[in-house]
Amino acid sequence: MIRENAWTKYTKKDLTALEKLSKDYKDFLDNGKTERECTDLLVEMAEKSGYINLDDVIKKGLKLGKGSKVYAVNMGKAVMMLNIGEDIINDGMNILGGHIDSPRLDLKQNPLYEDEELAYFDTHYYGGIKKYHYVAMPLALHGVVVKPDGSKITINIGEKDDDPVFFVSDLLIHLASDQMQLQASKVVKGEDLDILVGSKPVKGEKKEAVKNAILKLLKDEYDIEEDDFISAEIEAVPAGKAKDAGLDRSMILAYGHDDRCCSYPSAVAMLEVENPKTTSCGLFVDKEEIGSVGATGMESHFFEDMMREVLDRMGLYSEINLSRCLRNSRMLSSDVNAAYDPLYKDKFELKNASRFGHGLVFCKFTGSRGKSGSNDANAEYLAKLRRMMDKHKVVYQTAELGKVDIGGGGTIAYILSLYGMEVIDSGIAVLSMHAPWEAISKADLYEAYKGYKAFLIEG
Repeated sequence: MIRENAWTKYTKKDLTALEKLSKDYKDFLDNGKTERECTDLLVEMAEKSGYINLDDVIKKGLKLGKGSKVYAVNMGKAVMMLNIGEDIINDGMNILGGHIDSPRLDLKQNPLYEDEELAYFDTHYYGGIKKYHYVAMPLALHGVVVKPDGSKITINIGEKDDDPVFFVSDLLIHLASDQMQLQASKVVKGEDLDILVGSKPVKGEKKEAVKNAILKLLKDEYDIEEDDFISAEIEAVPAGKAKDAGLDRSMILAYGHDDRCCSYPSAVAMLEVENPKTTSCGLFVDKEEIGSVGATGMESHFFEDMMREVLDRMGLYSEINLSRCLRNSRMLSSDVNAAYDPLYKDKFELKNASRFGHGLVFCKFTGSRGKSGSNDANAEYLAKLRRMMDKHKVVYQTAELGKVDIGGGGTIAYILSLYGMEVIDSGIAVLSMHAPWEAISKADLYEAYKGYKAFLIEG
C-alpha cells in the first residue's frame, strides 16, 4: 500500500515538464495573491485558449454546442470554465473544482487611526490562522478601492523591490514573561493584528499629525480619501515571491498554496484538453476558507444559474435537463491535504497520511472526528479513478487529514454532492498549511496536473 516516490520514476523529459509547470505556477502565485487577482489571471488564460465570455454569448444571442468554449465570472472573484462535449445532459460533466481564496488579514471599513504618533490600519483576519504567525513579518497590501462614481483603483503595495512593506509589531522578549505563559490562541488577540503604516507627522499640526500625513499621501499618490475605505476591499498578505525550497529545489515555498496549488493545475489541465467527448468544467470559487458562503462562494447559485444559461443557449434548457446534467456529472474537488510532518508525527496516522513526493492525494472523506460535515465518496467511483490514474501512469496516494480524534477540515465537495453527482477530494499534500508560507513538492504539483488531465480525458 506504500506507493513509490514519484521522483524515482521521472525521465529527463518528465523533469523538464515538471520544472516548467513549477515555474509557471510560481508566476501565477506571485501575480495572484487575492481571489480578484487569480480571477483576472484565469480569465486571461482562458481567453488565450479560445474561451469566450458567456455574458457576450447571451447578449449577442449566440448559440452554443459541441466544441464551444465559454467562461463566466462571478463578481470578479470566481470563475467557471466550460468546454462542451457530445451529450451534456446524459453524459453530464467532468468537473474540476478548487478555491482561489486564502487566509489573510482584511482591512476594516474604517481602518485608519493614530495612537501615540503611530498610524495603523485596523484589520479583521480571514479564515483559519494562527494569529501569532502574522506579527513581525513583512506584509503587502492588495485590493481595490471603488469610488462613488464607480471608478476603481487597484492597490498593490509591497511586492516591488522599491515598495514599502507593512507589519504588525511584536512584543519584545524582554517584556514578554506574562505573554509567554498564555495559550497559543491567546498570545496575540485578533484586535491587536493592526498594521503599522506610518510614523512621520505633518509639520505644524498638533492633532493626529501622523494620520493626516498618511491621508495626504493616500490622496496625492492614489487619489484615495478616508471615506473611500467604506467601498474598498484591501487584503494584507505576506510580501515576497514564491521560491524554490531545499538544496535540491524539490519544493516550493509560497503564500497561498491552499488552494491555488490545486486550482492552477486544474486550470492548466482544463485548457489543454481539446474537444473532450464529455463536457469539461472548471470551477474556481471564493470564500471556501470561511465556509463557502456568500454570493461568490460555492454555496451560491452562480454555478447552477450559469448552467441554466448554457443549456438555454444550446436549446436544451428545462429544469429536468438541468437536474439530469448535474446528477450525471462527476467531480474532483481539487483541494489540499495535510502532508505528513515527522516533527509532529503524533498528530498523524502514517498508514493513512499523505506524503511529499507520493503524488496526487485522494481523500475519500474529510470532515472532522466522526466524519462530521464530510462528503464520503463511493467505492465504485474510487475504482473508476484508480483505473484512470493507472492508465495514464499518474502517481497517487490516499490519505485522511490527521488522526481521527484530533481535528479535520472541509472542502467544497459536499456542496456539489448535493446534486447527486459523484465527488471526491483530490489535491496536493501541503506542509505548514494555513501558515503565511506553505510548502509543497514539485513532484506532487506535476502529478496533480497529470491526474486532473487524465480525469478530463477518461471521465
